[in-house]
Amino acid sequence: MIHQFKNNGYNIVMDINSGSIHVVDEIVYDMIALIEPLVKEGIRDAGTLRAAVLGLTDARYNPGEVEEALKEVLTLLEEGQLFTPDLYENYVYDFKNRQTVVKALCLHIAHDCNLACRYCFAEEGEYHGRRALMSFEVGKKALDFLVANSGNRVNLEVDFFGGEPLLNWQVVKDLVAYGRSLEEPHNKKFRFTLTTNGVLLDDEVLQFANREMANVVCSIDGRREVHDRMRPFRNGQGSYDRIVPRFQKVAETRNQMNYYVRGTFTHYNLDFSEDVKHLADLGFKQISVEPVVAQPQDDYAIRKEDLPRLLGEYDKLAQEILQRRKEGRGFNFFHFMIDLEGGPCVAKRLSGCGSGTEYLAVTPWGDFYPCHQFVGQEKFLLGNVEEGITNTAVRDQFKCCNVYAKDKCRKCFAKFYCSGGCAANAYNFSGDINGAYDIGCELQKKRVECAIMIKAAESDEEES
Repeated sequence: MIHQFKNNGYNIVMDINSGSIHVVDEIVYDMIALIEPLVKEGIRDAGTLRAAVLGLTDARYNPGEVEEALKEVLTLLEEGQLFTPDLYENYVYDFKNRQTVVKALCLHIAHDCNLACRYCFAEEGEYHGRRALMSFEVGKKALDFLVANSGNRVNLEVDFFGGEPLLNWQVVKDLVAYGRSLEEPHNKKFRFTLTTNGVLLDDEVLQFANREMANVVCSIDGRREVHDRMRPFRNGQGSYDRIVPRFQKVAETRNQMNYYVRGTFTHYNLDFSEDVKHLADLGFKQISVEPVVAQPQDDYAIRKEDLPRLLGEYDKLAQEILQRRKEGRGFNFFHFMIDLEGGPCVAKRLSGCGSGTEYLAVTPWGDFYPCHQFVGQEKFLLGNVEEGITNTAVRDQFKCCNVYAKDKCRKCFAKFYCSGGCAANAYNFSGDINGAYDIGCELQKKRVECAIMIKAAESDEEES
């Protein structure tokens, strides 16, 4: 399976199954497109392929150029870097039979919030239900469950999430202390993370987070007018001025590492690359700005007709990143950070985040859901901290959620980079966790292309 695209002056050829990526000249690019139908039929002998590309000998290419390009293509074929077979499909048949090992929990430490974000899928932190704060006892049982169900895995992850987790800060601190007490006796290491809107972020919280939290996610959408439109306080007042200096202090005290400023763009800021640039200009080096996921009737929802504009914004952003890195003021954009050398393990590339199996969300009263976006949807209730996982049928559905179970993923060039995308988005837009969210898929494919172009440009810069 081959994917070819052009971006920022580069001709790029991806061999999907091997992960090989080639930056080629125009003639090789054209030649690969010509011989792909033949190779798909199993035809690989040099004579037949040579005959197929003779048509390239025209005003653009002379016979010598065609022959030289053909040698290059045949070498890639012989080395297993082009038109390679799919070695992974049979691997997924073992997924349902795998022992379930839980490696991560999203603790909904507070179903409450001090902001009234317009696009919040959690309905101002309530998640289709009552406001509540997680007790220490419930959180303690959740950590005990994680340790007991983590098998031989040493490294475990726990994200303190909400609503706004700082509304229940003492319990956060108590649970971190309890988790640390479990590490040595059970040969485990906890990696705690905190996601916050910053309103209650003070020096005491920051000092604790810098000591105990492996990562801090700071919610901010970008420019003041963009942020305040979608993330106001409940009285309508904007929150931008309150949180920016606090988040800048997070970045500085963490030495510009192990944090993210994480924003959401909507139909109202289709020029979202300007928001990314704004965040970079504020001094942030680790940035993620992602598309809103909303129902079509929502006025801020991204629409199909928005796609051309958004795809162009990703191209603009990729070029801006390259330019700033040349100038010594670069930053990282989360969705362009792709490991082209090794990447994640096969299981993760095929099945993604592990929601519903390796990764679970825990409500304040101790119920388990596949992830935070399923919380409150009773058909996805998996169990609770008292009894463990009782709804094994839903768990087994999620075990089998992978790129080969999704018709639209099987033939997609980006499948080993997005791992099939978000199961919650797929369900919310298609009614099936093995379905697809088409708008999200188009944006993801563009992000992958931009990420690869950036790698190509940086490699080109190193060689020149």
